Parts: sequence; structure tokens; C-alpha cells
Amino acid sequence: MAATCPRCSAPAVERDKCARCGVVASVYAAALEKMRRPPTPPSAPPVVARAGAPPAAAPARAVAIASAPPRPVTNGSAPSTAASTSAITAPSRRRKLTFHGSGGTLFGIYVVNVLLTIATLGWYRFWGKVRVRRFMLSQTGFEGDRFAYHGTGKELLLGFLKAVMFVGMPITVLGIAAELSHDKMIHGATRFFTSLLVFLFIPIAMVGARRYRLSRTSWRGIRFSFRGRASVFTKLFVAGSMLSMLTLSLYYPFFQARQQRFMVSHSHFGRRPFRFDGRGRDLFGAYVQTLLLFLPTLGLYWFWFQAKKTRYFWEHTYFETARFRCSVTGRKLMNLTLGNLVVLVVTLGLAWPWVLLRSARFAFEYLTIDGPLDLAGIVQEPQLATATGDALSSLLGADVDLA
Repeated sequence: MAATCPRCSAPAVERDKCARCGVVASVYAAALEKMRRPPTPPSAPPVVARAGAPPAAAPARAVAIASAPPRPVTNGSAPSTAASTSAITAPSRRRKLTFHGSGGTLFGIYVVNVLLTIATLGWYRFWGKVRVRRFMLSQTGFEGDRFAYHGTGKELLLGFLKAVMFVGMPITVLGIAAELSHDKMIHGATRFFTSLLVFLFIPIAMVGARRYRLSRTSWRGIRFSFRGRASVFTKLFVAGSMLSMLTLSLYYPFFQARQQRFMVSHSHFGRRPFRFDGRGRDLFGAYVQTLLLFLPTLGLYWFWFQAKKTRYFWEHTYFETARFRCSVTGRKLMNLTLGNLVVLVVTLGLAWPWVLLRSARFAFEYLTIDGPLDLAGIVQEPQLATATGDALSSLLGADVDLA
């Protein structure tokens, strides 16, 4: 237990948590210590100083200390060593996510999940899904530390039951009523109302799934969170879908950019938000070109548009002063997708673990983060979330493709 807070230098920290800034002292101190470790410099021959020559230049670390803006001092006390050190952000360099998992290990998890799901008449699939997510995140690293997944099978099961009760059952009842009705007007009205319900539940499911999965994901003991409101996204989703339909899909790139801005800008790591400043009009020309070349290329040119959209979305995503970069190309994306499809067909689905790992490595291979990051200054801010939205997204086929 720390005597003083390693972040704000509060005089006392009770139960390992600072009452002033809310940081967990032990977690913050461990992360700060890791950030302080300098890279091992290459060996260099000793420099012999000449008589009367000025002293050698200060190390880069001293320059960073001198140039970094000091943190504000409260209660007239002198800044602490930890507070001064936290101003030393990691150098502006290129960082990459890494993946360490093996297909054999995931295949073992996959086989056990299938067998137990069959033995329990499908109930084990929720725990099986948690095992896969936990494995994938635990094998994903950044700056020498792995991610962690904190969801449970019980949460997914309860979320599924709620989704079935409040969404699945009404839709099923309406569908049965439509089939049994001999009145064409009643049949048509019932089918329309059922389709409308499904359509309205899709954005709610997307927000709920993202909120839950981010809240159960952590790195260095600090969790992610999502703070967007489902009602706001539902309005955005309905308006964008209607405009895309009325404009014969020409509004699609604008719709995609608005969805991405909502999802990214309301995502947080600790207390700090991500940012997205992309615009749909920057993708409009590429989308029109894709529509014109879709039939002549038998649809294959769509991979080039997807690659361009992926690059654009990542390159307009920020965390603090750092910016994401992506270098994926349409040809590489096409080779990955078609290759995965062929492997799954040839192996009758048994190669699914290797396909999943191959896709994860592919995504990380072309993704980097450029710019300085003050990772030591991030503190935890928990957000509550249930698994209902996650289950609903799977039920409606509106998966958000997170871990």
C-alpha cells in the first residue's frame, strides 16, 4: 500500500485508492515503472573531452524532462517525483499490436467447446464463447503487456435469456400470427411490423454489444468503456439507412463515416476518449468508382474499396496525440478473404481456429500507432454494462466484431 499517491501526491492513500484523483496506487505505480524503463541504447565508443570544451549534450531523457510542461501543483506543495516523471511521455515512435497465439491451442479449445455444447444441448456455447474471447485477448499484446477479457459465461447466458424474452418472443409471436392469418391485410401489416421491430433493434444491439465488450476488456489493469446512447445511434442508423435507400446507396459512405464517428468518439480507455475526424465525402469518389467497376470485375473490386475505407477510418482515428495508421491493400484483403473461404470449405469448417488467428495476425500486421502516448497518466473509470446487447447482436446478426 502506498503512503502517498504516485499520481497527485495526496498525503494518504487508504485501501490502495487515492481519494483525490481516484487512481489505484499499486496498478498506477506498476504501469509507471514499466513506462520508465528506457530502451537499451546501442554501445558506443567513449568520447574523450577536450580541454576547455563544453560538456556533452544531455541525454534525450533530460531533454524530455526540460521540454515537458509541468503538472499543476495543488495546496502549494512541491511536485512529486512521480508527477514529474509522468510528464515524460513515451517518445514519438511507431508502435504495433502483436499476436502470440497458436492455432493448435485454439483448436483444442474449439474441440472442447463443440463437444460440451453438444453434451449440454447448446447451453455451454456461452462459456465456450468466453473461452475463445479470453484466449484471443490474452494473446494480443501492446508495449509488452497483454490484454485481458473479464466477461463470464453466466453474463452471456443471462443476456441471451433477456434478449429472447423481450425481443425474440414478440417477434416470433408476430411471425406465427402472420403465418396463421388468412387476411392478406393483417398478414401484410404483421410482417411489416415484425420487420420494423427487427430493424429498430439492430442499432440498439450494436450499441449494447460494443458497450459490454469494451467494458470487459482491459490493458494494464485499466478497462475500456463505451458511453454512447442507444437512442442517439438509433436515430442516426434509421436516418442513414433511409437516405441510403432513397439515394440508391450513394449516401452509403456518408452513413458509414457517421457510424464510425459515433462508435469511436464515444469509446474510452480509462477516462480518456478516442477521436475520429473522418468525413464521408472523402470516400464518395472511391465508392462511385467501386459501383462502376463492380460488375466488370465480378464484384472483386469491392475488396479495394473495403481496404481504402479501412485505411481511411484508421488513419482518422486518434488516442490523445497518437494517430493510427493502416497499410492494408485490396489485393491482400482479397487474398485473405478468399483464402480463408477455401480453407474452410476444404476442411469442412475444422480449420476455423486457424482462420480466426490468421485474420487477427493480418489485422495487426498492417496496423500501427504513431505519436507520443502518455500511458502513465491514464486512470480507471468503471462503466456498468450488461450482456443483453451482446446477446441481441448475435441474435439479430448485428455483430460488432470486437474480441
